[in-house]
Amino acid sequence: MRKKVTSTDIAKAAGVSQATVSMVLNKKYNVSFSKETIQKVEQAARDMGYTIPKRRSQKSQKNSRLIVVFCPTLTNPYYVMLLQGIETVAKEKGYGVFVCNTQRELKMEEQYLKMMHSVSPAGIIYTCNPSEAFMEQVEEIAGKIPLVVISNRERVKVDAINQDNTKVGSLMARHLLDLGHREVAFIAPPLTKRQEQRSRRVEGFVQEYEKEGLSQSVIIKAADDIWDEVLPSVDSEYRIGYTLTKELLAEKRKVTAIAGLNDMIAFGIIDALQEEKLKVPADVSVIGCDNIIFGRMSQMSLTTIEHFVPLKGRDACDIIMKKIESAHNTYSDTEPTSTYHIEYEPKLIVRKTTAYVNSKRKKGKKKIN
Repeated sequence: MRKKVTSTDIAKAAGVSQATVSMVLNKKYNVSFSKETIQKVEQAARDMGYTIPKRRSQKSQKNSRLIVVFCPTLTNPYYVMLLQGIETVAKEKGYGVFVCNTQRELKMEEQYLKMMHSVSPAGIIYTCNPSEAFMEQVEEIAGKIPLVVISNRERVKVDAINQDNTKVGSLMARHLLDLGHREVAFIAPPLTKRQEQRSRRVEGFVQEYEKEGLSQSVIIKAADDIWDEVLPSVDSEYRIGYTLTKELLAEKRKVTAIAGLNDMIAFGIIDALQEEKLKVPADVSVIGCDNIIFGRMSQMSLTTIEHFVPLKGRDACDIIMKKIESAHNTYSDTEPTSTYHIEYEPKLIVRKTTAYVNSKRKKGKKKIN
């Protein structure tokens, strides 16, 4: 039997990406495609005897009322806030939401991606960047199903809500510098290649200190990779903050402020400091990121970075709805495609866990050791 020709085969023959083949053959032309590219793909398809899969009827499309959300974990309130934003818009439009919790495992993500062709959802939202191993596959799916990534990179090739984590780290550092903190630490989960957004936040923080000639004054403490290899629990990130702060103090490292990659880590930092009879912020200032609800409570009152998490979820779902509406109101055989890129500027929220450096400690009369 003759082997069935796939879009991958055509991509190799035409010398283009699989995503390009998918969009061209499904008549989803992007303005960046030249006539030469379109002709090359269509000619390769004809030469190889490729049969374009039949589109679902408009009636069957309307019957699909499901938005699938890829989520790396449900133990961090950050992702819960994203889901709340997504579900708010989905409910308003009469759509249901199905969450695929990948638990940051490649196998789980791969399994869920394979399910998408049979599930045929109305739209897909990634609440974090897809794994590099599956990026091409995600781009191909985006050519057929509205798909939005809530991204932590500068740019992705699909619709995205962007977050420049370098800016976030820079804002955290600038606040501490303005308060006179010259000897600081940054505590983070594992800084693996797969979790590039974490490294960018740390880089932004360090770069701000480098501008002041203080690069040697920043201590970076990141958790071992094993923390990303085990099933995350509700207190995983809290325990990272707590454990690494205990290590920092045991090493007798002198710091006047500690930044946590996110608010949950910051809570662990605060508890570890207080167990050692150190006052926050009188002895050590602490800053987090995400502005989750617990940090707003009066007893915690955590200084943090707001980057409008629920609004990102709403915007991601809004883009899906616009794409669905556009598909149902096509005026010609050639369907134009738009690529949405939305970015929020992070905002510093100053509360009670940061303060000016204690002048007595600055002179060495009171040290963390």
